[in-house]
Amino acid sequence: MRGVVLRVVTVLEEPFVMVSENVLGKPKKYQGFSIDVLDALSNYLGFKYEIYVAPDHKYGSLQPDSQWNGLMGELVFKRADVGLSALTITPERESVVDFTTRYMDYSVGVLLRKAERTVDMFACLAPFDLSLWACIAGTVLLIGILVYLLNWLNPPRLPMGSVSSTTLYNSMWFVYGSFVQQGGEVPYTTLATRMMMGVWWMFALIVISSYTANLAAFLTISRIENSIQSLQDLSKQTELPYGTVLDSAVYDQVRSKAMNPFERDPMYSQMWRMINHTGGADNNVEESREGIRKVKYGRFGFVWDAAVLEYVANNDEDCSFYTVSSNAPDRGYGIAMQHGSPYRDIFSQR
Repeated sequence: MRGVVLRVVTVLEEPFVMVSENVLGKPKKYQGFSIDVLDALSNYLGFKYEIYVAPDHKYGSLQPDSQWNGLMGELVFKRADVGLSALTITPERESVVDFTTRYMDYSVGVLLRKAERTVDMFACLAPFDLSLWACIAGTVLLIGILVYLLNWLNPPRLPMGSVSSTTLYNSMWFVYGSFVQQGGEVPYTTLATRMMMGVWWMFALIVISSYTANLAAFLTISRIENSIQSLQDLSKQTELPYGTVLDSAVYDQVRSKAMNPFERDPMYSQMWRMINHTGGADNNVEESREGIRKVKYGRFGFVWDAAVLEYVANNDEDCSFYTVSSNAPDRGYGIAMQHGSPYRDIFSQR
């Protein structure tokens, strides 16, 4: 193969293919595991190569018009001789291009954000928004003033020898005590006051019940996220949304294992229901980098190649990620070539 110049198409995917140098006016230089494999083959076989990134930055999938896009499309339409990146060998892809033997095992994994273990002294206020707390405080103040005015206009009949007084302070304390379900000290016996306090107690019951439910949910979020230690755990829960790259090999794999009647897997069926929520629009992304950003800045799980996710987790500066993956490798990574390429056997042997 000495003197041969191959046109290579790729997709940027750390740690397989990365841009190591991008000088203005000069061709980009690439590095990564797949580039190392390509360089080793180039040195051994004597060929040279020109490399470029797929125009749409996708690995490629079969479109509704029966055409392939992305890296696969570049090979199918013979615009490139070789395609490599974190490219998995699938039956659909093997039907239109040739693959070398696998040079690395592949399995599905999920990237998750570690639950923050910070101590917040104001965590008890988290179930309600600040504006809602302000409204509750204003309501307590308003009801206290109304109770005082009603009892000032129509004073209650107190028992003989009673020293209780219907001051504004006592009215406020009575309203606050009833709100936190601690009772009150001032006997209000007028009909108007009792009717208003009955409504106020019903309001307080609803607010306290809502606060208790929201506080319980808030305190269990971190427990739910930290309890995910396998794909089975991920599939069984519905609190944490997760997804993958739309129309990718992972997307197709989950769909096929969930929908195929001959090998229907309950775990993948549950995962498919979450990934395909609203037709895949809510929980899926266009590129893997977008999925990683969603995990970093929100509550989200990104299902993708386990090797890629391990690299991302190990190289994160904040050490905020952790990964879980399937127990056994499902498929493998390979180098793709045009159908009938004379270089396939040579690459496989090396």
